[in-house]
Amino acid sequence: MVRTPIVPGITVAHSARMAILDFVDPPPLELTVRVGCALVYETAVPTPLFLLLKPRLGLRQLILEEKFVFGASLPTQQLSDTHGNTVYRLMLMAGRNEIVHDAIFTVPRVPDNYGLPADVVPIERLPMDVLRYVMPSRYCDSDKLMQFALSKFGHVPRGVEQVQAISTWVHENIEYRFGSGSPLISAWDVVERGYGVCRDLAHVTVALCRAMSFPARYVTGHVPDIGVIDPGTPMDFHAYGEVYLGGCWHTYDARYNTPRIGRVKIAHGHDAVDGAFSTIFGAATLSSFDVWAYQIERSHVRVGDPVDLTKRLDGTEELKVTA
Repeated sequence: MVRTPIVPGITVAHSARMAILDFVDPPPLELTVRVGCALVYETAVPTPLFLLLKPRLGLRQLILEEKFVFGASLPTQQLSDTHGNTVYRLMLMAGRNEIVHDAIFTVPRVPDNYGLPADVVPIERLPMDVLRYVMPSRYCDSDKLMQFALSKFGHVPRGVEQVQAISTWVHENIEYRFGSGSPLISAWDVVERGYGVCRDLAHVTVALCRAMSFPARYVTGHVPDIGVIDPGTPMDFHAYGEVYLGGCWHTYDARYNTPRIGRVKIAHGHDAVDGAFSTIFGAATLSSFDVWAYQIERSHVRVGDPVDLTKRLDGTEELKVTA
């Protein structure tokens, strides 16, 4: 078991990004959300596994309390990948292996991108660690979509208006179809067939933005239903995109195509290769999978408590702010 106590500040991997944001006043963190998952893997032989579950730290999400349980003392190593995401490398033992992550975060009551500058940064002025997100990748094959993107969005004024046009097009033209995901298809394939899961919508959004020379990256995280009606579907990890504008990363989520409140980011990268919650090197079965993300009253819930959705504050159009 690994516990993370209350963190008084923020550790940032890339200090250059913080220098850019010095002039941006971050919104106050007024809401409390609980996020996490419980996974059970079964395998006949010891099997290596990478897990990408730990949310990142940032100005718009601050951890209050966190707990990891890695089975029956599974050998575990904490690593950082090339995108600054926290990765856990462990060896599943033969039999049943239970892994639990539970965390409580504070987040703003304002929606995605609130208060962020949004001017276009010319290619020649992009930092090197941002420039890589303009290039095609395995699932975001922007090179194949360049002519398509130019024909659809080349007439739209460059900047936020053009990026929003891309997100809106994906939302309106790529049907969200639960259970239709495949590790074998790219953004090009999704555009051709016209449907997919949230990962596919994110890949198309990112690829089209890259085709228009915007740095864009694939993101995974938790999205509670704060200020929106509970759709009644099981909670799950979510995939969306980020686009670099005004020296900041802006969130664009074509699945919903409207700014959301309380988003908790886990990881980012070129595409789903960098964002998979687990990568298994061998034969192991995910026999149980539960995810939670919901707003709570801080004094009523602690990490490790049973997941009790009668205590959730979200799932309605009313935004509830508690002391």
